[in-house]
Amino acid sequence: MTGWTGNILRINLSSRSYKKETYDEAFAQKWVGGRGFSMKILWDELKPGTDPLGPDNKLIVSLGPIAGVPAPNTGKTVVAARSPLTGGYADGNLGSHVTSQLRKAGYDIVIFEGIFDKPGYVYIEDDKVTFFSAQEVWGKGTYATLDWLYAKYGRGAGILTIGQGGENKALFSVVRSLEGRAGGRPGIGAVMGSKLLKAIVVKGTKEIPMANPDEYKKLGATDLKKVGALDKESGWSKQGTDGILAWCNEVAALPVRNMRETHHKNAWMLDGERVDAARVATYGCPNCTMRCGITVLDKEGHESELDYENIGMLGSNLDIWDLAQVASLNYLCDEYGLDTISSGSVLGFYADAIDRGAIKGDFRWGDAERAKELMRLISHRDGEIGNLLADGTRKMAQQIGQNSGRYAMHVKGLEISAYNCKYIPGMALAFGVAPIGGHHKESWVISFELKQTSRDSYGREKAQKVIDLQRIRGGLFEFIVSCRFPWVELGWPLENYAIYFNKATGLNWALDDFWKVADRIYALMNGFWLREYPNWDRSMHYPPMCWFDPSNADKEGPIAGKILELAKYEKLLDEYHDIRGYDNRGIPTKRTFQALGLSEEMKQLEKYAALK
Repeated sequence: MTGWTGNILRINLSSRSYKKETYDEAFAQKWVGGRGFSMKILWDELKPGTDPLGPDNKLIVSLGPIAGVPAPNTGKTVVAARSPLTGGYADGNLGSHVTSQLRKAGYDIVIFEGIFDKPGYVYIEDDKVTFFSAQEVWGKGTYATLDWLYAKYGRGAGILTIGQGGENKALFSVVRSLEGRAGGRPGIGAVMGSKLLKAIVVKGTKEIPMANPDEYKKLGATDLKKVGALDKESGWSKQGTDGILAWCNEVAALPVRNMRETHHKNAWMLDGERVDAARVATYGCPNCTMRCGITVLDKEGHESELDYENIGMLGSNLDIWDLAQVASLNYLCDEYGLDTISSGSVLGFYADAIDRGAIKGDFRWGDAERAKELMRLISHRDGEIGNLLADGTRKMAQQIGQNSGRYAMHVKGLEISAYNCKYIPGMALAFGVAPIGGHHKESWVISFELKQTSRDSYGREKAQKVIDLQRIRGGLFEFIVSCRFPWVELGWPLENYAIYFNKATGLNWALDDFWKVADRIYALMNGFWLREYPNWDRSMHYPPMCWFDPSNADKEGPIAGKILELAKYEKLLDEYHDIRGYDNRGIPTKRTFQALGLSEEMKQLEKYAALK
């Protein structure tokens, strides 16, 4: 077997022990890597109802066959667990030196079990694992922790860590690495914190196994230069992802005031031009030649790395239009190890609930200073308000009541990303059916929908496009593992990733082979949800209900008076389920499970719920 190491490192924190395990080529080809490996392991090893913050939950770090090998944007690592925020399958990817270092250490997968008796970190160096105390940095933020570990192991070491948010188990805590890299929106940082695991450090010295190493390295180096040239020619990284903000405002898709509004006259103050003008540094993931980590100085003088999602959710969504203040909120998220998207959504929901008299509080739209203090309360679970907000919008709405759940902007418990889809049915569907909750990374169909079709259509072609993009974005890139930006932003052909995969593994796969793997993973992710929620129904595939509420329609602007229509959305959802081979609840049918090679998993699932 080439392309994969074939090795799993299993670490038990309770006993401070570890062992090396292997997997075979059949497993490798069926699940490929990253998200595929993680999903299958969690399915096999977690009992339904496992406490996400208990010792029996598994924290998984997983890679794919091209991860870490020099080629365009292959410096990504997947972290996964059962989510404490949603209760379903959860993962995220982030750029990190862990990617290459872990593969050089000889592993594609690390499984963390149990819980430390006191705060610690794990150091993996080739075949040896050492357990160290983290008491010196427990209670400190991610920047100080990273500096402490860099001083010990050097800046080339692979490091994953958490901040105070993870330590105190704020449910939308993330895992951090490098300058501004973060991943694991549905609370993977809280899972690390529950295990008293402050950090993971990796160094490796071995060769990464490849079928055609010389050819691959030559091709990868050449293609890195080509992608860099494309980026320079297009100018994309001058504004990075924030280049989309002005467009979102223009087409009425910007999150403003808990997504009550879709555009704002002050949007220009946060757009890509302003971010580029304020730039003081630029960072990127390993193996990247189109670096998007545009860094500005925040209100307090810290370097803060910005992208569209955190500007949209911590800026316009909170009615804050001072870029330096938005950068301050973003810096605090990184320091505390909190997800920027969920943080902005939680604060927006809190302000909205106060506005509507559902709860008493002193947070108002545009109050950046109070928002900073609330971030501290969340990350430390300080007091009643800190605990309330640290649980995320779904649980907040359950506690607040007063019908506030209708404007809690989440899907399956995960706060939706920075695209206001009250009149964008295809993207609303993409959020609704996203298998980890409301995340744009699964199927960013909004550009296709607003540029190539009519935004008010609910036809089958939109459902098909959502699936096509899921297979690519939530499938291919999440299991090979690699960043999608060269393809998304620069048009780098998808066929190149099949070439990289084949040169690494010695196989001869076409793109259609990857789509079947993607469909298999999505089916099992949906099965995982059903196993945890046996009363699952199709409402779990709905976007926030306020997008269907006529009273929530814009009063002026390009979509004045327009909202999603529930009856039409239901038909669009039916089309999605039909193409996928799912029943009307959104669960794969027996025939679909069998066609995807999941007969055994289907039999296991039938113990918990009836399948059609």
